[in-house]
Amino acid sequence: MIWIILPSYNEEEALPILLEKIKETSKGFEDDYKVVVVDDGSSDNTQAILENFKKKIPLEIIRHTKNLGLGKALFNGIKKVVVEASNGDVVITLDADNTHPPTLFKEMITKLREENNQIVIASRYEKGGEEVGLSLFRKILSRSASIIIKAGFDVGNAKDCTCGFRAYDAGILKKGLEIYGDKLIEESSFVCMAELLVKLSHIGAKVSEVPLILRYDLKKGSSKMKYIYTIWRYFNLVIRKNKLLSFPKY
Repeated sequence: MIWIILPSYNEEEALPILLEKIKETSKGFEDDYKVVVVDDGSSDNTQAILENFKKKIPLEIIRHTKNLGLGKALFNGIKKVVVEASNGDVVITLDADNTHPPTLFKEMITKLREENNQIVIASRYEKGGEEVGLSLFRKILSRSASIIIKAGFDVGNAKDCTCGFRAYDAGILKKGLEIYGDKLIEESSFVCMAELLVKLSHIGAKVSEVPLILRYDLKKGSSKMKYIYTIWRYFNLVIRKNKLLSFPKY
């Protein structure tokens, strides 16, 4: 089974485009699949769009009555899926803003299963990766964040520590929830992706990457990132290293 988790907040323009792409990509799956959208308190037309797509694809909706942040949306999506997932299932997470191409699903799943990885990251920094339409400032911010995380933690082969486009073995997420419980993801901002990578690496996850061409030029709407706050939270992860990882190893 392939589980696809989409945390979403006010993505009425991008969601229909992305869900259609997922529908087309799924035709090449050998496994059954299900999309789980976590609607994080959207105030636009997101709910109506999702209800319409339930007629077209296997889709489940988790709704937050108010915006709780990416971290909580991601955690609730993972928690929901892990309860139903079996060992051997694949859990894919990606942004709902149409900047991540579902055409990479097959390559990520193959690398996960055939090379005995527990996490496969779609990486801008793997050979062949690229960032299209991203400002120089955002490029520097993303690079700096990954440098900070790699300097502070052992995250194996990961080069892109912040990208949310990943494929996980369901088993490592189950183990992560068993060990960390509700503390698996504590960050509410975009920093939650680095936090999750750090914690799963700490309990033994083998990490690999495939190249990603990030299409920020396809993004609909403005960025929701608070830049100064976000970079501070990356530093804060390192500062809190001992407390962050104060759980038994896998």
